[in-house]
Amino acid sequence: MTKLFKSNLPSQWGRVGATALLLATAGCVSIPADHDVLPQQDMARAQLAANIKLARDGWPEAQWWTRYDDPQLNRLIAQALKEGPTLQVAAARIGSARAALSVDSSAAGVNVDFTADSNRQRYSANGFFPPPIGGSYYTETTPQFVANYDFDWWGKHKAAISAALGEVNARQADYAQAEQTLAAEVAQSYFTLQGDWARLDNLQHMQALQMELVADKAKRIAHGVASSDAERLAEVDLGNLKQQKTQLETHIAHEREALRALLGADAQALTDLGPRPLPELPPALPASLGIELLARRPDLQAARWHVEASLDRIEATQAAFYPDVNLMASFGSDTITFDKLLSLASRTLYFGPTVTLPLFDSGRLKARLGVARTERNELIADYNQSVINAVREVAQASVSLQGLQKQIDEQAATVVASKAVLHSAEARYKQGLADHANLLSAELALSKQQDTTLQLKDQQLLTNVGLIKALGGGYQAQAPAPTKQTSPAISATAQ
Repeated sequence: MTKLFKSNLPSQWGRVGATALLLATAGCVSIPADHDVLPQQDMARAQLAANIKLARDGWPEAQWWTRYDDPQLNRLIAQALKEGPTLQVAAARIGSARAALSVDSSAAGVNVDFTADSNRQRYSANGFFPPPIGGSYYTETTPQFVANYDFDWWGKHKAAISAALGEVNARQADYAQAEQTLAAEVAQSYFTLQGDWARLDNLQHMQALQMELVADKAKRIAHGVASSDAERLAEVDLGNLKQQKTQLETHIAHEREALRALLGADAQALTDLGPRPLPELPPALPASLGIELLARRPDLQAARWHVEASLDRIEATQAAFYPDVNLMASFGSDTITFDKLLSLASRTLYFGPTVTLPLFDSGRLKARLGVARTERNELIADYNQSVINAVREVAQASVSLQGLQKQIDEQAATVVASKAVLHSAEARYKQGLADHANLLSAELALSKQQDTTLQLKDQQLLTNVGLIKALGGGYQAQAPAPTKQTSPAISATAQ
């Protein structure tokens, strides 16, 4: 009997192989064609208008905030990147993606299980087994090792692992985006505070000048050389300055709390934060965006990896249409008397292939494939929109900086003119040709122009940080290995 089994084994394997090949050929036919592939945005077309130019050329550095030469800002961003609560969410999502990758990876290769079963059963005296088995009780014990190996002929597990790895890469890019967003928000909040402090100092000076002007009007009324209306108008101006001061102080308190929330710090964290001069730093814009913007923007990298993962999921879904060929083996013992459990005669052995082919599933496989393809198109649409948004953000920030620079240049000329008026008023006051009120009014006019300058510089700083974020904030992606299904618009990255 053993010789007969051995001699027939090759022919049995041949029949199994032929059957598997025939079923595989039959399984290939049922995959529906994919006619609705959404085209991807071509990054080579992602360029700015020719008239958008800034003072300097270049991409941001990795730690772009150090160029402002502000130790307080460096410390705040370092603390935010280390302890910021918003990064904890992004880090948790990376952990979830890695856990999913582990699940998919564990499905491939050899799986070995140990099972043990013991049951007590009475066999019918009138059933299949005659006495003495029939009509008696027996306890059957079956311990065994079961091994299963999936050959993954069609790459289903490989595609699933690749898709899970793509999601891990996407989550890592999301984390980089969260870091850049957090650093930009901290810098903008910090510069808003510095701008408010500078304006508050200037406003306090304006309030002191206005109080002197009110007192001067009161003296003039007392000497009968001015009407009470002049004093009332000066008091109205003083009241407006006090309201502005109160609003600015409220905004400073609001911005401190916003900055503290970004850091995830306690109430005493910003007590040592103090005013510093607003930095002078001309904004920079690369001469060309194109494909390099894809590698510089972590959100675009995340969108691209999501598309890559969706393509792999489609490949895994398509593999389910083909026959599933596994190799199974088991070794153990089966006995109805426990004392013979380890007896050589009680051993069991099984070894052989199993072939599974879906023939009729009420359209479930086609439905799953349709869902995967629809998800792919949705992710490609998101990617295309992200590319458009990225170019728009860079363009809008650049145009805003161009306009702000023109306003600052024009405002500088206005400040120069106001200083000339003040110098003239001082000279005439010293010569007795003008009164003190004229001198105070000229100094107030200059302070108002300086307040406008401070507001423009603060807007310039905030917009500059926004441009840095739009350019990726110094992020540089590694060039990934493109998949065979990915078009150049998706797979290409900066070298």
